[in-house]
Amino acid sequence: MENTAKKTLGIIFGGRSSEHEVSLRSATMIINNVPKDKYSPVLIGITKEGKWYLYEGDVSLIADGSWEQSGSIVPAFISPDPTAHGLLVMRGSTPETIYLDAVFPVLHGKNGEDGTMQGLLELAGIPYVGCDTASAAVCMDKAITNTMLELGKVPQARFVWFYYAAFEREMEEYLSIIEDYLSYPCFVKPANAGSSVGISKCKNRSDAIDAIRFAAMHDSKIVVEQAIKGTEVEIAVLGSGDFPRVSEIGEIVSANEWYDYESKYSGIGSKTLIPARISKAAADEIKHQAIRAYRILGCSGLARIDFFVKGDEIFLNEPNTLPGFTEISMYPTLWEASGVSNGELIDTLVTLAEERMATAVHSLDKEV
Repeated sequence: MENTAKKTLGIIFGGRSSEHEVSLRSATMIINNVPKDKYSPVLIGITKEGKWYLYEGDVSLIADGSWEQSGSIVPAFISPDPTAHGLLVMRGSTPETIYLDAVFPVLHGKNGEDGTMQGLLELAGIPYVGCDTASAAVCMDKAITNTMLELGKVPQARFVWFYYAAFEREMEEYLSIIEDYLSYPCFVKPANAGSSVGISKCKNRSDAIDAIRFAAMHDSKIVVEQAIKGTEVEIAVLGSGDFPRVSEIGEIVSANEWYDYESKYSGIGSKTLIPARISKAAADEIKHQAIRAYRILGCSGLARIDFFVKGDEIFLNEPNTLPGFTEISMYPTLWEASGVSNGELIDTLVTLAEERMATAVHSLDKEV
């Protein structure tokens, strides 16, 4: 007789990140679309202060943050001990353990998408959705990402990176490098931050100085990139590093001068076009380079990769290893346009997580 027992799927949301609110919306969409015939969701919320709770209340209270005051929370945390393989719930004097078959860490930006959560789940031995610890950390750091892609000869904008402390000591030298190698306009970004957080477009030296100081509020390492005037497009990648598949390509029509944080998540005035209005040659090259970048960076599970298109010429902008899953986010929208429903997408991502963990355990057994 076939075993029809549901798997327990831990869904982690919130987190200590500038993208805390986006995570709440992403998690709400995922929880509402989890195939309930296959999975029993276990909801794990992390406050902005870093407190962990098992949330047992109404899903509708998550998106606006009111879950924290609902009275339906119990202190809990994932144990790094692999024999626990789950969540320790502090309901009484003796911790209760909830076994987790897999975890979907719906956390964007720092302290979630940067390898920290992935490292904890690796220690715990729990399969988790998304890139592994090393890949998540690499893709979070724009300086490392750009350097690896440059070595892999993936087309991208010119860039420089430096530490803010060095810039403060030798400001004139660094500004001259930016102006001679990149020129204006250019984009200044914190190397490690979330989606469009701390990013500024600069049109002159005064802008650049202000932008570098603003970016330094988010990270001590700064990346400056040449501005590419072209069509902004995004593509979704799904699968293992060996056999990833790509979605349709979507075009971003931003309400603002560039596709900043507000444009991405407010949805006011911005729109997406699927498929993108680009040539077949450009589309084919984007798909080819997206898979190359995915492999070079060691990605697995999922990533959204953003490009600029100028005629038939393409430039990779950045990868996102845990892109938004809100009602207007491009990653799930691109897969829906490619014939994959939200429920199918979530199921596939969990299956990929389980397969990767099984392969890792098998490799470890062979070594022993």
